[in-house]
Amino acid sequence: MNHRFLLSVALMACIGTASAQQAQPAQPAQQPAARPAQQTLTPQQQAQLAKQNTDMSKAALQVMQMVDANQIGEIWDNASATMKRMVTRDDFVKQITIDRNNLGKVSSRGNPAVSRSQFPAGAQVPEGFYLNVAVPSTFAKSQTPVRELVSFRLDEDKTWRVSGYSLRGPSDGK
Repeated sequence: MNHRFLLSVALMACIGTASAQQAQPAQPAQQPAARPAQQTLTPQQQAQLAKQNTDMSKAALQVMQMVDANQIGEIWDNASATMKRMVTRDDFVKQITIDRNNLGKVSSRGNPAVSRSQFPAGAQVPEGFYLNVAVPSTFAKSQTPVRELVSFRLDEDKTWRVSGYSLRGPSDGK
């Protein structure tokens, strides 16, 4: 698990480097621009990233299938302690049940998209590394696809645990 943490740190550094480079003003043409050393992923890191994307997409699908099977409480039971501090088990189960009842039974799920984030202390989201898996899903009572999102947090023991589940349709504006 430690290599996954290091990979996440490396990815966050790459993202930070890319963002910092985009924010810099253009250098005058007559002076050569000083180029900071860019971090690139090695083939081994790229393979680890692809494997992590596959593994986490499978884990997210398992969470979605648990929601389908009305095993929402079990998701909360095994979730990140950070999520458990933010929402009670009853509220988690209640809200997801309401949202899913409004949409009806799942009809299909598309290809997952994986994204990563790091939040510092004091942010609106608790500090840490997060991985999100978003899937366009169709439901019996919805004319348009809905984004089904499962979020994971890398906990202090270097284990990825569920930190959220949400459904967002086009009218949600989020």
